[in-house]
Amino acid sequence: MRAELTLPVATLCSFLLVLTRVGGALAFVPLPGLRSGPEPARIVLALGVTVGLYPFWPPLAVAQPGPGQLLLWLAAETAFGLSVGVAVAFLTEGLLVACQIIGIQAGYSYAALVDPTTQADSNVLQVLAHLMAGWLFLAFGLDRQVFRIFAQSLDSFPPGAFTLRLSSAESLLALGAGMFTTGLRLALPVVALLAVVDITLALLGRVHAQMQLLMLAFPAKMLAGLALLAVVATMGVTLFRAGAERTMTALTGLLAQTPAR
Repeated sequence: MRAELTLPVATLCSFLLVLTRVGGALAFVPLPGLRSGPEPARIVLALGVTVGLYPFWPPLAVAQPGPGQLLLWLAAETAFGLSVGVAVAFLTEGLLVACQIIGIQAGYSYAALVDPTTQADSNVLQVLAHLMAGWLFLAFGLDRQVFRIFAQSLDSFPPGAFTLRLSSAESLLALGAGMFTTGLRLALPVVALLAVVDITLALLGRVHAQMQLLMLAFPAKMLAGLALLAVVATMGVTLFRAGAERTMTALTGLLAQTPAR
């Protein structure tokens, strides 16, 4: 005797739309090991989050949507998921910008490693920034807040109804600008100290032309950069917290500006 499992078309369409929304966000959300992990693990995570949001799945406006209508809804869901994912990813990129600037000035870029997250050549400070950003993301509970935003979005508007308004786009662009602001605020103290070290070595070389200061330049700049980086690390946590608050405020405003059903 063979048993058959039948599901309504509306339920399957709702599952596909919510999965598209969640998958678009998880492509950018900086969960540790998510980007570098195997494809089956990411697929299982997206399916698990989608099934976990089942109590919040809203009914579709059309019980059996046509192919064209379904494609439009999928495009809207992809836009929403990418908007959430990119907004959250700006938090980690601020730390990466700072470490990139410091790594170039301190000489760490001469020895590049393979970043397991992006599979690209990165200096040791960038790899450390990835690990620190993932730790802060989980320590501040941002993963739970992102999932809560998904649940609230399903309550506020049905799948396929998302439209990115001008004010919402400006808020997301402001988060992108804040990424560079955070990176510069973290990197400028270290860069200023390294500039002082360069000027000092240049003056010593000018006074004592026979001194071989080139061999001392790299270790001096690396040690000075590490010393000041340890001092400004606490400021990085504060800036990350402030950036997280701005991101959650922008995403909450994104939901508030979306028209209800």
